[in-house]
Amino acid sequence: MTKRSFVILTALLIFAAPVHAAPQSDGASIAAALGKTGSDMPGGVYRVGLPRTDLHVTLDGVVLKPTLALGSWLAFAPMGNRTMVMGDLVLTENEIGAVMKKLAEENIQITALHNHLLRANPATFYMHIYGEGDALTLAKELHDALILSKTPLGSSPPAAAPVKIDLDTGGIDKALGVSGKIAGGVYQIGIARAETPMMHGMTVPAALGTAEAINFQPTGNGRAAITGDFVLVASEVNPVLRTLRENGIEVTALHNHMLDDEPRLFFMHFWANDNLDKLLVGLHAALQYVAVQKQKE
Repeated sequence: MTKRSFVILTALLIFAAPVHAAPQSDGASIAAALGKTGSDMPGGVYRVGLPRTDLHVTLDGVVLKPTLALGSWLAFAPMGNRTMVMGDLVLTENEIGAVMKKLAEENIQITALHNHLLRANPATFYMHIYGEGDALTLAKELHDALILSKTPLGSSPPAAAPVKIDLDTGGIDKALGVSGKIAGGVYQIGIARAETPMMHGMTVPAALGTAEAINFQPTGNGRAAITGDFVLVASEVNPVLRTLRENGIEVTALHNHMLDDEPRLFFMHFWANDNLDKLLVGLHAALQYVAVQKQKE
């Protein structure tokens, strides 16, 4: 075989070889290692909900449903030949130390620790985390940290068909320009930002916690308790803060959830329990200052 023939043959073999995509996270294996099943989400994300159904938390006389403000979660996303995990762990005061110590030992970053609500009884805190590496190793490490809290693990019961709740969900959709979903007696709205945030050269999709999140829990007689977070760039922070307060919606926290995000994002948490129509006026007004994706007609 001549040198030229060898070069041609080698090139043909290279181009004929199958191209393998970067490995995707194996949801079933992650669930087994973590001790809790999740769901496949857009962007190749495997997201595991970990609601603190063990807690009985009240705020201003309202018993908070876990899906309103007590929803721990972890989300695994492919990152080249590695996996990125992000999440938010809802913890009581006496659980923070042990969980933080274990995560630090496993080199999983703590990116934030703070309140989301005021006056909650018992008080709950929110520990945001970030890790990179092998998906199963990350899941096992997170499991070993979670069992130091009372976060419920194990198999989840089959999801029941969503039932109607005592809220004008059609009115909510119309006022905010997006359709929501019922989860655990709460109506949840998610609105993606106009730009896709980046971190470490990777996109951070909405399933990793970068969407505006607004949750509604009916409290009777046309009223609702609302909470969640506005995801904002710096120039949006104070216009949204002033607008919420002018409309009777309490701003309860302002902070980061990530350390290396681009653009730099700030998370503004809020709370109110009032007439639904009044709340929708305030939420709609605040959203006018936020760069969100335009919804399809």
